[in-house]
Amino acid sequence: MVDLRSDTVTRPTAAMREAIARAEVGDDVFGDDPTVNALQERVAALFGKEAALFVTSGTQGNLCALMSHCQRGDEVLVGQLAHGYRYEAGGAAVLGSVQPQPLPQQADGTLLLSDIAAAIKPDDEHFARTRLLALENTWNGKVLPQRYLDDATGLAHERGLATHLDGARLFNAIVASGTEPARLVRGFDSVSVCFSKGLGAPVGSVLAGPRDFIARARRVRKALGGGLRQAGLLAAAALYALDHHVERLADDHALARRLADGLAKIDGISVTAPDTNIVFAEVANGAAGRTEALLAHLQQRGVLATGLIGLRFVTHLDVDAAGVDRAVAAVGEFMNKPH
Repeated sequence: MVDLRSDTVTRPTAAMREAIARAEVGDDVFGDDPTVNALQERVAALFGKEAALFVTSGTQGNLCALMSHCQRGDEVLVGQLAHGYRYEAGGAAVLGSVQPQPLPQQADGTLLLSDIAAAIKPDDEHFARTRLLALENTWNGKVLPQRYLDDATGLAHERGLATHLDGARLFNAIVASGTEPARLVRGFDSVSVCFSKGLGAPVGSVLAGPRDFIARARRVRKALGGGLRQAGLLAAAALYALDHHVERLADDHALARRLADGLAKIDGISVTAPDTNIVFAEVANGAAGRTEALLAHLQQRGVLATGLIGLRFVTHLDVDAAGVDRAVAAVGEFMNKPH
């Protein structure tokens, strides 16, 4: 099976499993798991932040961040199609009483600076208090330009807002742009990064930021049920990924380009050129029924993809060139048969 549904489907490599088995552990709720502590210190240093916190998922990391930056009745400015707004079950509102103010996103994932400025509420009892700007990089596989990140976070700070970056696939952005990690996130007060996507770990994200912010986030994590005990078993996988799976993300990006190039040669398929490891495509005259039929055909041919927001194919460390070519051939077979 060629599984292109997401880079979350990766499985730990044999070497990563060995690292997990060898991990030195303690009780992380007491703060004495040495492997978790080592991971937190390493990620904080990598991104130029004072401290960091290991969490179970990107969703939990984003929620800990929002509930640490904001109080009840505060507001976060966020993209209309951002993961934190659309795909995290409304956690900030449900559990944190933090109101999201969604803003329209441009095709490259950015929010217009004018829209950000216009959405910041005046200090008036009629309004929620605008406290935070949250951006996402990468967004749908697109790398947000560094100049834009600097300008957007600069505007937020000028207007008294804190800034948070959902960096679920931030390492893809780092590899694709060639930007130093600390430089890329310099304008953000906090950043969450995920290890269970392209980096191939089974579980875990890390939230980094100022020391007092991380202390608040640790308390929120506990309230959310995220206090783990011998979590060094999971942190060891993340540390292994940092050592062995970051630079190889370039291979995933190359395979995504190979996939996009192959699909673009098929009549009736339009493709968005990928920045990183996510390829979006559309079927000409592609009513939902035809897209669903294509997905069913692919599954019959041993290829998995998703169609929730258009045809989406994601490359990762468990996909090789042969798998990509097999996917292209299966799409071509479907498009070339009479309908």
